[in-house]
Amino acid sequence: MLLRERLDISETAFVQIVIWHVPQSVRGSNHPFKYSLALISNDICVLRYDNEAGKGDHKHVFNREIPYQFMGLQKLKQDFVADVSAWRNQQWQQ
Repeated sequence: MLLRERLDISETAFVQIVIWHVPQSVRGSNHPFKYSLALISNDICVLRYDNEAGKGDHKHVFNREIPYQFMGLQKLKQDFVADVSAWRNQQWQQ
């Protein structure tokens, strides 16, 4: 395991990031990492980046699954943080 982190971002929301270095690529991915970066709000996963075996790199936005082009761990974290920030801004405007 390279990273396991949980950060509370409000009273009802948190992010959890888990990244492993694996001996061989997860089926469907072309890199040596297995990851799950999730945003949970009111006990519902509203955003998740992961690379499940067979599905490859993708993200979930509520119930939609969208392909994601993995370009390194730093870019993965940047993209996730940007999506979390966009979600937070949208929540505050409602």
